[in-house]
Amino acid sequence: QVQLVESGGGLVQAGGSLRLSCAAPEMIFRIWRMAWYRQAPGKQRELVADILTTGKTKYADSVKGRFTISRDNVKNTVYLQMNSLKPEDTGVYYCAAHRKGDAYWGQGTQVTVSS
Repeated sequence: QVQLVESGGGLVQAGGSLRLSCAAPEMIFRIWRMAWYRQAPGKQRELVADILTTGKTKYADSVKGRFTISRDNVKNTVYLQMNSLKPEDTGVYYCAAHRKGDAYWGQGTQVTVSS
């Protein structure tokens, strides 16, 4: 059973920062695309950012310039640095690994941004 282990969520005031971490098994991390999603109450899960094994990144328009996704190939960990947080960033954030139609998901971590 593949496990993606997330950490780093919490409660923060608007304008603050949080960093999420997601540790993955090495065999997954080295060849799979890693991504962060979020799901706000009453809304569908949406892609926030993803990163290829090459380091190429992609972001949702709503987070461009505020969030940064990165990967540490020694620690087999992907990060999501979130700055200038807004109340609309509130939700459960999920780490995912994708490859050829397959996916593994983390358990999710709650991020709450107060106004």
